[in-house]
Amino acid sequence: MRNGGLFIVVSAPSGTGKTSICREILKMFPNIRFSVSYTTRKPRPNEIDGQDYHFISEKEFLDGIERGEFAEWTENYGHYYGTSTKTMAAFLERGCDLILDIESAGAKTLKNHFGPGIFIFILPPSLDELKVRLRKRGSESDDALQKRLRNALNEIREIGLYDYIIFNDNLETAIDRFKSIYVAEKCRRERLQERINDFFN
Repeated sequence: MRNGGLFIVVSAPSGTGKTSICREILKMFPNIRFSVSYTTRKPRPNEIDGQDYHFISEKEFLDGIERGEFAEWTENYGHYYGTSTKTMAAFLERGCDLILDIESAGAKTLKNHFGPGIFIFILPPSLDELKVRLRKRGSESDDALQKRLRNALNEIREIGLYDYIIFNDNLETAIDRFKSIYVAEKCRRERLQERINDFFN
């Protein structure tokens, strides 16, 4: 990669603290942007269209798939989620780095078709702790909770796709590890090759 930006894929089971970590990283590094996904589900309370998600109809989403407008997309709990190829490319071409909060299926698609990026998976301290966190997230039925847990385990089984694993035992430590990964990746020789060439010229 030359002057273009770097994309960072972040995946984690629900209840792992991924959102909190990403928010802090975005505060630390003004050049990093957050990729706002498209979805067909309804907004939750306090969610803002264009900031949390782009909320569109199922027809609009399916038409977008037909036109090849999504760099990756998936269906989850009966709703579609996807990343706009055009928006992602525009940020990277401007030299902005981009965080993408997506599941492992989307991560696999980007790894195979969109070029080099950083792939980070965030884990809870243990499966028991994950169960506790999922229970705290809402008053769901036992069946719904078990379904979320099964989905979480399926996500965790895909960690072989990822370059880095962060255990979120402690939020501040997890944020520091994410920061360390990002800073180290920005210093990789191949990402600085154009500047190296200019130095010698």
